[in-house]
This record gives sequence, structure tokens and C-alpha cells, in this order.
Amino acid sequence: MLYTELSVAQRRHHQFLPKCFKARCGSFTKKLPHPDLLPEEKEALLVTEEYQEQMSESTFLFLTLDLPTAPLYKDEKEQLIIPQVPLFNILAKFNGNTEKEYKTYKENFLKRFQLTKLPPYLVFCIKRFTKNNFFVEKNPTIVNFPITNVDLREYLTEEAQVTEKNTTYDLVANIVHDGKPTEGAYRIHVLHHGTGKWYEMQDLQVIDILPQMITLSEAYIQIWKRQEKDVTNNHKAV
Repeated sequence: MLYTELSVAQRRHHQFLPKCFKARCGSFTKKLPHPDLLPEEKEALLVTEEYQEQMSESTFLFLTLDLPTAPLYKDEKEQLIIPQVPLFNILAKFNGNTEKEYKTYKENFLKRFQLTKLPPYLVFCIKRFTKNNFFVEKNPTIVNFPITNVDLREYLTEEAQVTEKNTTYDLVANIVHDGKPTEGAYRIHVLHHGTGKWYEMQDLQVIDILPQMITLSEAYIQIWKRQEKDVTNNHKAV
């Protein structure tokens, strides 16, 4: 009897977590003619059904945000310049207008993305690490982001904008990676909902931290909570 009750509780727990984070995204894909073809051959292919834009919808538990390529040059003091980018710049991937070319072994595609359903908790994974055949590289770009009032309405399809009433999110957790790709360490910033204070945790150490300091870190994974219906947007983003 106890085993049965525990099994039911465990299933409910596993169902609850995906429901909190599960969202949907529309992918618009357009096949590209081979670059070696003549212009008239490309034009002929582009009017065929095979080369028309196709839309598919998929479920995701987190959004991957691509960072711009880090510069290789140094400043006058021979120090590598650490670039910065606003959060909304890397969110533009999901505005429905930004197209990116994807290549496979045989074919090339243009893709654009747009959100169709938002979850109660939204997870951002900032793509800091890239791996090739030889080593792992880390992109040190700092992402500038507000702590509160991040409105994602413009990244929804027109249909989703009608059904999604609350589209504004507040940051509740921020995971940071410090150091080299293979030798670094992790820290986490967590919001205490009862007091509204932020704390930084690393191993067994817990300290207070100002919200302004969170935005200076090399954010890797973030968790955002959707505002409740009775929350107004009259206050400015921090």
C-alpha cells in the first residue's frame, strides 16, 4: 500500500515539473538551392513546393540563446576585451523575423523561430561552450539583463499573443560559470521570495548579494518566473 502511494506521488511529481517548464516554439524552415547553381536555376527551384517555407511546432523545456562571437583582438593594455550584449539582442532569435542559415551534409536551410506558448517558469541556457575535435572553448561575453519585468510578448506569434495574457517574467535563479571551460567552478544566485533578497551560493558558502552584481556575472543558466495576474507593470525593471 505504501509503495503504491509513493509511486503515485512520484508520478505526479514528474508530471508537475515538465508542466512548470514546458513551452512551445514554432520553427519556420525554408530550403535553399545549392550555391553552385546558376541564378536562373535557383529562381526556378524557389517557386517549387519543396522550397516553400514549412512550419513545425515543438515542445521545449529551455531556450538556447546564442552569444555573438567573442573578439580576438586586445586593447591597448594587451588585455582581451570582454564584450557585452543585451539580453534582448540574443532573444531576437525568437522574434519571428531573424533568419539563420543551417547546413547539413547535403542541404542548406534558412530557419526562423517564434514562441507559441509560454510556461510558468522559463529557463534560458546561454550557449557559452562550443566543442570542436580538439578542445572546448568558452565565450566570456557578459549578458546585460534586467532582474524584473522582462516582457516576452513580442516573441510570440499573433495567435499566441491573444491567448497568453501574462508575458512578463522576473528572474529567480542565475547559474554562473567562472574560470576556464575544463577547470571552472559554478555559483548560483537565488531569490528568497519571502524577503525579496538575493543570495549567492557556492559549495557550502552562502552570502548576500546585490541585484546589480548579478548582472555582471557570466550567466550560464537562468530561471525566470512569470508574474501573477495581479502584478502590475508600473514599476521599472531593475
